[in-house]
Parts: sequence; C-alpha cells; structure tokens
Amino acid sequence: MSIGMRRTIIVALAIPALVGCGGAAHRVAEPAPPGPGDLPAVRLDAVDRALDPLGEWARVRSVGYGIPARALQAYGQATVVMAKAQPSCHLGWTTLAGIARVESDHGRFGGASIAADGVVRPPIRGVALNGAGGNALILDPGRTGYARAMGPFQFIPDTWQRWGMRGNPDDIDDAALTAGRYLCAAGGDLATAHGWRQAVFAYNHSTVYVEQVRSAAIGYDA
Repeated sequence: MSIGMRRTIIVALAIPALVGCGGAAHRVAEPAPPGPGDLPAVRLDAVDRALDPLGEWARVRSVGYGIPARALQAYGQATVVMAKAQPSCHLGWTTLAGIARVESDHGRFGGASIAADGVVRPPIRGVALNGAGGNALILDPGRTGYARAMGPFQFIPDTWQRWGMRGNPDDIDDAALTAGRYLCAAGGDLATAHGWRQAVFAYNHSTVYVEQVRSAAIGYDA
C-alpha cells in the first residue's frame, strides 16, 4: 500500500466539496441500497500488518466471491477507514466491490492482475476520451492529448488529481479509498436508497451503470 494507514485516516477526514457531479436525482421510489457486507473487527492503529484480520478475511472469502484476495482486502480496508473518517456515510465494501467489478473486473481487465504490493500490472487504461463513439470529450490536464480512465476504479485524470490524495490510481488500496471518499461526498448517507443511488450515479452518469453496480453489490452481500 502506498499510502500509510495513519496518514490515510487523517487525509480521509478532509473531504472536499463535490461540485458538478451527478446533478439532481429524480425523487422517485428507489430500491433499497445493497447491504454493507460483513467485516472483521479491525484496529486502525495496529503496527503489525501481518496480524491484520482483513488479510485473513479476504483470503477466506475471495474464492466464494470471485474477487482476488488482494482486492477484497483493499475494499475492506477502505471501508474501515471511511467508517472512522465519515461514520455517517455508511459505506459498505460491497459497493466498492460492485464498482470495481463493473469497471475492471477487480483489476483483471485485459489480463491484468494485482501484485502483492497492491499495484495492478499492466496498468489498465480506458479508451481515449476524444468525443467519438458516444464517449465524452475530456483533455488530459497537463498533457497534450485526450484523457483516459485509469486503474481498477477507472478514474479520469482530473478527478484523480482532486480526490487521489497524491496516491497511485493503479494501486488498489489508493484507488479503493479514493472511490470511498468520492462516494461519501457525493451521496451523504449511503445507507439510504437516495444517497446510495446519488453516489453511484455521480461516479458514472448512467442509470444502467447504477443498476449494474447494484446487482453486483447485492451478490456480494448474499
């Protein structure tokens, strides 16, 4: 993990306001959000990461969920950190897993895999966002050319610059925590139907996408 746990908690508390993401949601009867999934008790101040119960929990559960253990550990870790930083958000690891399943098959898209250090190799990059084929037109800030979504959670560069806490978008730990921060800022209370939908819709402005993530997340809570 490239972001220290203690520094991560401090930085996660500093959530910038989310501007221009998602827009107004339709006030209609919305299905209940996916359950948060179970997690072992974790001490965030633990010094010996070898004793981290999340690692064992992830190894035991990974086969049944069809999620790489290293990815599952990252989702659990991000959930624990956000529960400390923003307890009113009620982020569940199942939502992070649902997003990562849709975005990159948990870091496995195109034959990629997650190394022990949490970095996805080879790096996963989306198509050039050049406005063609129904894609958005987004320039890569600071570079000449079009932006491409990056990493297992497929952040576009300008979003990562704002939310990524100087981390690495190809690192599953950094990416999962960044996604958690973004979702909590966008949705408020993800234990509510409206909050959960608003958060995921802000992540990707597509009702089809929201339902894909919901379906995947519900499966992980089963």
